Amino acid sequence: MLMSTQANRFAHQLLTARADGTLLPRLSSDPELTLADGYDVAKCILDIRIAEGEQPVGRKIGFTNRKAWNKFGVLGQIDAPVWSTMYDSTVRFTDDNRALQKLAGAVQPRIEPEIIFKLGKAPARNASIKELAACIEWMAHGFELVVCPFADWQFAPLDAVAAFGLHGSLIVGEPHILSQASRRSLAEVLTHASVSLSADFGEGYSLHGAGFGGDVLDSPVHALMHLHKLLQTQPQFAPLAAGEIIATGTWTEAYPVAAGQSWTTAFSGVSLPGLTVGFV
Repeated sequence: MLMSTQANRFAHQLLTARADGTLLPRLSSDPELTLADGYDVAKCILDIRIAEGEQPVGRKIGFTNRKAWNKFGVLGQIDAPVWSTMYDSTVRFTDDNRALQKLAGAVQPRIEPEIIFKLGKAPARNASIKELAACIEWMAHGFELVVCPFADWQFAPLDAVAAFGLHGSLIVGEPHILSQASRRSLAEVLTHASVSLSADFGEGYSLHGAGFGGDVLDSPVHALMHLHKLLQTQPQFAPLAAGEIIATGTWTEAYPVAAGQSWTTAFSGVSLPGLTVGFV
């Protein structure tokens, strides 16, 4: 178990690397460190960022797409979701589902198409899937820009947790308020929905990836449930609360992005508009 001074030291190293856009050695190079230690570092980072004036606005869940587990990290070590805090400085809403995103300072950036929820009320501790869905005020489509301070995107889960959950920024499209009836069937609807992800590198759009909501722990609502239950085992962190924005994880692989590119999505099986982002 990390001493508080060690966790604080790692936290400041990660914050400095983020501010400077530089790489760091993996924390997991020390075989004695555990995933719980990663969350201890994350708690230090949360406290520091709040003290410096940033406001938490929600959480991102990472590694919810089982098909992507073997695409990241140190071989064989990614086998469960993790989470991290998102802030008012990292979450933004689009105009007309279009946005420009600066990449300056983003280390090894990649793009992930996701479903975003906003909680209208806090779920009960023992909430069922339908009861959890009833707590969702709206859903939206979003792009998460993920970044990695470890060389060649090689890391263990504890590294990802400590390094902000690899969260860079979140671009949120038009929110769609959910009716009571749509909440009841939301988990199943999203399971069968699909998304296509296309990119324009200067010669017109071409398809780069596609995925199903069922790839995200069987449904983004199930990903939310995973987070809800995980937080109950982590008393150092607050439980889910009304008003939180939750990014539930990518539907496709995470693709590298660069300035000058434009990326766009289209959905099938769910009434959500696509989202277009240009990188500068």
